[in-house]
Amino acid sequence: MADPALLGITASLGAGAATGLGGLAVAASGAPDDRRQNLLIGFAAGVMIAAACFSLILPAFAQMRSGGASVAWALAGVIAAVWLGAGVMGRLGLWADALAARGLAPAQFAASPHNAEVRRIALFVVAITLHNVPEGAAVGLSFLTDDPALGWATALGIGIQNVPEGMAVAALLASLGWSRARCAAGALATGLVEPLGGALAVAVAQISAAVLPWALGFSAGAMLFVVAAEIIPHTRRRIEHGSATPALMAGLVLMMVLDISLA
Repeated sequence: MADPALLGITASLGAGAATGLGGLAVAASGAPDDRRQNLLIGFAAGVMIAAACFSLILPAFAQMRSGGASVAWALAGVIAAVWLGAGVMGRLGLWADALAARGLAPAQFAASPHNAEVRRIALFVVAITLHNVPEGAAVGLSFLTDDPALGWATALGIGIQNVPEGMAVAALLASLGWSRARCAAGALATGLVEPLGGALAVAVAQISAAVLPWALGFSAGAMLFVVAAEIIPHTRRRIEHGSATPALMAGLVLMMVLDISLA
C-alpha cells in the first residue's frame, strides 16, 4: 500500500499542475483585447473572493474547531489570521520598493506611474501563489486521515478550481505582452508551489496541526486585500471597456459551486 504522506505530496503536485491547463487555454486564444481583459480581471476577482471564503476561511474555522477551540476562539483566530494576511500584503508594496532600491527585487516592482500596472499584476500573482501553499497543505493532510476517499476528493476539488485561477493569471500576463508559452508557464508556476505546501504540512503534522488554520486564514486575507485594494478599483477605472461586475459574479458563483459540490 502506498505511503499516505508520499501519496498526499504527489496528489498536491497534480492538483497544482492544473493551473497549467488554465494557462494553456488562454495561451491558445492569444492575448486578450481591453474588453476581454477587463472581464477576465473581474472573473479573477470573483474566483479569489470565493476561494478565500470557501476554500480558506471556512476550512480554517473548521480546523480550529476540530482542534478543540470554542466557537468564539476559533472565530477570533480566523479573524486575526485574515487581518494579518491583509496587513502583510498591504505592506508588500513598501517592502518591494525598499528591496528594488537595493537591487534585491526586480525594478518593475518599484513604485512609479510606468510600473503601476506591472505592480498590480505582480501583487495578484503573488496572492494567487501564496494561497496555493495552504491548498497544497490541505491536500497533503487529507491523505493522512483514515478516509483515503477524502484525500482524492480534496485533490480533485482543488485541482478543478485551479483551472480558472490559471486562466486568470495567464490572461493578466498576456496583457503585459508575454508570449503564449511564457503565459502558460507562468500560470503553471503559480500552482507548482502546492506540492511544497503539501510536503511542509505533512512534515509538521506530527508537530502541531494548529499551524494549518493560521496559514489558511493568512492566505485568505492576502487574497481579499488584493481584490479590494487593487483589482476592483482597477476595473472601475477601466469602465469604458465595459463593466467587469458580471464576470466577477460569474467567477464567484463558479468557484462557489465547485467548492460546495466537491466538498
